Amino acid sequence: MNTATIDWSCIDTWKISAKNTMWCVIGCSIGDFGTILFFQLSNISFPILGIMTLAIINGLITSIILETFILIRQNFSFTNAVKIATGMSLISMISMEIMMNLTDYLLTGGAILTWWVVPIMLIVGFLTPWPYNYWRLKKFGKACH
Repeated sequence: MNTATIDWSCIDTWKISAKNTMWCVIGCSIGDFGTILFFQLSNISFPILGIMTLAIINGLITSIILETFILIRQNFSFTNAVKIATGMSLISMISMEIMMNLTDYLLTGGAILTWWVVPIMLIVGFLTPWPYNYWRLKKFGKACH
């Protein structure tokens, strides 16, 4: 099945993929925003690209931790939960992280959280991987959560 044969009008799949994408945004944002906020509040001199790279890495880590926790609560063993969490779509998470940080960079100059940029970053972070998550769910029947 290729993208041309996928039914892109399935409301139920859009809802499920939106829920999956939202969990991913929450997990990624914890590490990403936490890293940026740490450097912003501590005034530690560090290159913007370095801060943003750390933010992306920490976002991926916190997303995997949150996913593992969710799966354990659904009665998965710790080992299986970690395997599933690390095996979920890195394409989705990485695209989300890159676009959130690019949005921050373009709007603030980078590694700066303000009251107005955070909602924009979250929206962009959600919208970027959502179609991919829909496609993945339709094509493979696989959801992250």
